[in-house]
Amino acid sequence: MNAATWACAPSGLTWHGINWADVHRQVRGLQARIVKATQEGRHNKAKALQWLLTHSFSGKALAVKRVTENRGKNTSGVDKALWKTPEAKTNAIASMRRRGYAPLPLRRVLIPKKNGKTRPLGIPTMKDRAMQALHLLALEPIAETTADLNSYGFRPERSTADAGEQCYICLAKKAQAQWVLEADIKGCFDAISHDWMIANVPTDKTILQKWLQAGYMYQNELFPTETGTPQGGIISPGLANMTLDGLAAKLAERFPQARQTGLKMNMVRYADDFIITGHSKEWLELEVKLIVVDFLAERGLVLSPEKTKITHITDGFDFLGWNIRKYNGKLLMKPSNANVKAHLDKIREVIKGNQTAKQAHLIRMLNPILRGWANYHSHVVAKQTFARNDNAIWSMLWQWATRRHPNKSARWVKEKYFKTRGPRNWVFAATEEKEGAQREWVLLKESDTPIRRHIKIKANANPYDPQWAQYFESRWGKKMLNSSRGRGKLYRVWVRQDGRCPDCQQPITKSTAWDVRHRVKKAEGGTDAASNLLMHHRNCRRRHQLIEKNSGEIGCRKVPL
Repeated sequence: MNAATWACAPSGLTWHGINWADVHRQVRGLQARIVKATQEGRHNKAKALQWLLTHSFSGKALAVKRVTENRGKNTSGVDKALWKTPEAKTNAIASMRRRGYAPLPLRRVLIPKKNGKTRPLGIPTMKDRAMQALHLLALEPIAETTADLNSYGFRPERSTADAGEQCYICLAKKAQAQWVLEADIKGCFDAISHDWMIANVPTDKTILQKWLQAGYMYQNELFPTETGTPQGGIISPGLANMTLDGLAAKLAERFPQARQTGLKMNMVRYADDFIITGHSKEWLELEVKLIVVDFLAERGLVLSPEKTKITHITDGFDFLGWNIRKYNGKLLMKPSNANVKAHLDKIREVIKGNQTAKQAHLIRMLNPILRGWANYHSHVVAKQTFARNDNAIWSMLWQWATRRHPNKSARWVKEKYFKTRGPRNWVFAATEEKEGAQREWVLLKESDTPIRRHIKIKANANPYDPQWAQYFESRWGKKMLNSSRGRGKLYRVWVRQDGRCPDCQQPITKSTAWDVRHRVKKAEGGTDAASNLLMHHRNCRRRHQLIEKNSGEIGCRKVPL
């Protein structure tokens, strides 16, 4: 299918009639060509391919699909409009035109921060979100090709775990750097220079300028935006990353012999938080910090005085929720005290807010919090922290239980709320009956989470470059194998499908919502064996169920894993 054929939607096409496998294939093909043109320095060619992508039906359809299926799909902008029906989504694709496009102001909300201050969040309208998602499809391949090698925030296939592992690589050995410049940019998203972004970000300048100057509504009053890119927009993290990219190259240009002269300079960045290592405090303070200040000043940014400091590795520093410190020459990464306190405070708040709730309901609320926090820290030295947390949570739950029954003995309370399961006593568990069937809910223990060393992504790996496809498929497989959902069985199913959804032919990863269905329904004699299972993206499965419903068939039930 050539560009002219898929630049506009076929006549009479419906949302459920879109061939998503073909849409993804067309977009990925253009993105790969953009990467190749950027690598060859053919910037006009890349610009032409970006134009083709942002004016294509496939690009527009994929952008609408993203904003109508992500977590913000039920959050409206100032126009209060949402795209929930297939007809609304189809009409949205047709409405995405560059000519005459004028973004509406953002809806401003304030999110509380842990230091007592608030973070402003700007919520665009659905149409503006879709336009941003469309242009991000064309911008991100260039951003990934030109990004700093050790930048990990808001980038596909990269995570905080990669940033933490890079810190370990830069600091663990005895002969490596002993001093760390901890840097934090003051109001990064709100202060970036519009002129700098318009002049340097390789995207549609006219559209970008309209977004930056759209303003925001707060308490029914319109305010202008003269600097910054608002937090909350789909494209904002990409714009902020491209603004900060180049600092590593700037440092390498200023200190070309850094490795040979023993300066021990390394930089690790996650969004607007970054560290720079060095051989001495004076060198970091008098030379490196000045270069950082000049680099940021060109972009309208300044360092935060209260969060920017120089620390010796034996004193340790906090980064991304971990404390990184050397103990008698051995580098250990542990959950930071501040992060542990915030976690336990959240648990305490949930328990106190559900003093009269059923035990099963409380367990259902706590388990996702416990699982998520433990998984986040599962690759650092956290076993002792997990055990301490379990003890603290037990104390909170015992207080919760005894408060409910002030006239009962401790033995009675223990027998009602805390069970014996195998060799383990004092298991906080409850049995719930629903629709004639009983199910037991057991509170997770963080100490049961296995500690596994994270394998850092290769610095120059590019998910939009076809040359790296096999590498990323291998990483997806290993992540799936280590997941808690079925592990061996799911991994066999995933491998049999080449790691792809049979409907849209796109990769199934831990970051994509997915479900499992039976090839032969259990009502028709099917089993839970791996050979009788198929893995689908959740939205593809819903589409499959809709087709079955329209044809009079009963949808497949979800497999218990």
